[in-house]
Amino acid sequence: MGKYNFDEVIDRRGTSSLKFDFGIERIGRDDLLPMWVADMDFRLPDEILADLQKRIEHGVFGYTEVKADYNQSVSNWFLKRHGFEIQGEWNTVVPGVVFSIAIAVRAFTEKGDGVLIQEPVYYPFRETIELNNRVVINNKLINKDGHYEIDFEDFEKKIADNNVKLFLLCSPHNPVGRVWGKSELERLGDICLKHDVIILADEIHSDFIYPGYKHLSFMNLDEKYHKKLILATSPSKTFNIAGLQIANIIIPDEKIRRAFRRENDAGGYSQPNALGLTATASCYEKGADWVDELLDYLNGNLEYLKAFLKENIPEIRLTEPEGTYLVWLDFSFLTDNYKDLRHLVVDEAHLWLDFGKIFGKDSSLFARINIACQRSVLKRALLQLDKAVKSYRLSKKKLDIKIP
Repeated sequence: MGKYNFDEVIDRRGTSSLKFDFGIERIGRDDLLPMWVADMDFRLPDEILADLQKRIEHGVFGYTEVKADYNQSVSNWFLKRHGFEIQGEWNTVVPGVVFSIAIAVRAFTEKGDGVLIQEPVYYPFRETIELNNRVVINNKLINKDGHYEIDFEDFEKKIADNNVKLFLLCSPHNPVGRVWGKSELERLGDICLKHDVIILADEIHSDFIYPGYKHLSFMNLDEKYHKKLILATSPSKTFNIAGLQIANIIIPDEKIRRAFRRENDAGGYSQPNALGLTATASCYEKGADWVDELLDYLNGNLEYLKAFLKENIPEIRLTEPEGTYLVWLDFSFLTDNYKDLRHLVVDEAHLWLDFGKIFGKDSSLFARINIACQRSVLKRALLQLDKAVKSYRLSKKKLDIKIP
């Protein structure tokens, strides 16, 4: 037994939780077990809550700015966990990573310009580009028997043909769970340098890496890549503090940093959330042991999920995640119809998952499940899914598929 209890079920309803309290508004019903949006159901450790309580007891919540000790806490975390150093002056604090993507899109492209992404990918990438009247250029990932790879020839061709100036990299990748290797990152980086493309690397999931894999940032690689790098980070995933609205955007190059900050100023954002600053510093200074135990627990959840599907629902193929607490499930061996899939998951299994079509038009027979929950909740979800699939099998009598 570890120091922290990740099996404790926390009732999140009635807290304006997006995950639990907005079923009617989001999906038209309130009877589903939510396993969708990427936040966790775990309580922060007492040592961090104590720092927040101390700040609350002060009782005054006026405008706040970032001090040097805050940036030092951020830098120490990335040095200890990921092996690279950050200078305080490189950091710009904003409300969130998606916000930083919107700022970068406006700062480094014009209306009608192309911005490159790699679908299936976190859907706000596409939304942010389109809502800012830019054009999505898709370097589609290649699915090789459940393992996703980059089509580098297409990547460079799409950049050259569309005069792309900004590339949004998801690393580790959400939803397919890839942790990109050194050679992959270097090849992407070299192409971007060749064509004068800025890389915005969304590394919000970088602390969630499974055994046998290691997260590498462009900050770990040759400094030549730093000239074109915007590193988007946040403690919001690692410590589940998205509601406190803090992200740290690391930009080593002064010219790019200045342009980013100018666009941020134009958007009217200045002083960050007071409790967000306190929480971030506390998490990065005191949260390492909690994160280590959390990773062990999530790995246990993943192993449970894999074993359950293999034994009970082999038609559902799990894309082996190398990172993140989000798992990409392939339902194409069970059904070839999106409406059937949605009926199975929502109406029969009573689950709320993120369906694959929002991540890319070619992913309609996939769904993303969030396993950052108590194991009892994961077991309940899988039992509901198993029951629904059994019923589906009976309704179809005999499926013309090859059961693995």
